[in-house]
Amino acid sequence: MTEGAARADRPEHGHRAEVPVYLGTYTSWAGGGAGIGLGVYDGATGRLRATGVVEGVPNPSFVIVEGRRLYAVNEQSDGGVTALEIGADGVPKVINTRSTGGADPCHLALHRGFVLSANYSSGSVSVHPVRPDGGLGERTDLVVHEGAGPDPARQEGPHAHQVLPDPAGEFVLAVDLGTDSVYSYRLGDDGKLTPVATARLHAGAGPRHLAFHPSGKFAYIANELDSTIVVAAYDDGVLTPGQKVSTLPAGTPTTPPNYPAEILVSPDGRHVYLSNRGHDSVAVFAVERGGAELRLVEATPVGGKFPRHITLDRSGRFLLAANQNSNNITTFAVDRATGKLRQVGDFASPIPVCVALKG
Repeated sequence: MTEGAARADRPEHGHRAEVPVYLGTYTSWAGGGAGIGLGVYDGATGRLRATGVVEGVPNPSFVIVEGRRLYAVNEQSDGGVTALEIGADGVPKVINTRSTGGADPCHLALHRGFVLSANYSSGSVSVHPVRPDGGLGERTDLVVHEGAGPDPARQEGPHAHQVLPDPAGEFVLAVDLGTDSVYSYRLGDDGKLTPVATARLHAGAGPRHLAFHPSGKFAYIANELDSTIVVAAYDDGVLTPGQKVSTLPAGTPTTPPNYPAEILVSPDGRHVYLSNRGHDSVAVFAVERGGAELRLVEATPVGGKFPRHITLDRSGRFLLAANQNSNNITTFAVDRATGKLRQVGDFASPIPVCVALKG
């Protein structure tokens, strides 16, 4: 055991031992959950335990929590986003649901008093204002991307897969798998998105998600269709693609096929983590040249199948992986000196596709 891994097993001064956790799933799939899963995360050990479920929220495949408010996409053909308030008993209760105006929303973000949703199948981004009670008002904007890519099965049209604000909160970025592009916008006080710039990636990349370096000067774009990460310089809403690295170790067989999903940056900016679906691993990268380059350290077996979502706890001491096709969430202690991972927990959950930690 390395010194860094040993430290990860010990509580730190001021570290909250237990925090609520909210789990996304698919309610319409056989073997899926009944709604948003509820649980408790132990920050001292990295382990989870279940406490219940919020029923009546269809296909909450991506969930975010902010204070006493919870927001979930409803990933279905008539896409929606649901707002919930966390009661004094710790149980979220639905406030309301609004249509996103698109199909299969799969990601959302809270920014400047608005909830923005990425509609995958219709390749669009919707905007809803947040009411004083935490509920959602009528949609203020719906921006539809245009274009296609060379993969006829996955890039026949636009497929918005992520929407997020930049670290400074000045711009909103939308990652589109179908058009091999990342779009930058300004969000006005009226809830309207104004285009700023478009970053084009290499053809057939299939960008899915991106994550920023803490400096705000670089972003790391995970490409689902060709198992690469592109490092992009970032300045004033503009991404400039640079280094391209594989998410897999050299010599990895092409069967089964691999589809990268979530990408994270450690709080100290020294490491990047990416979930490999198919290879069933978490790729660990060292960040070099101040954020301008990545170097693959290892690809750690994830302890499950098809890791859809990964997240770090607030301290960066533990990483959690939601393994969609094996119905489990695995936890890893992080050696913060090397970035390497060591599995310390395994929690059963029906088709887990998102893990949101409170606080």
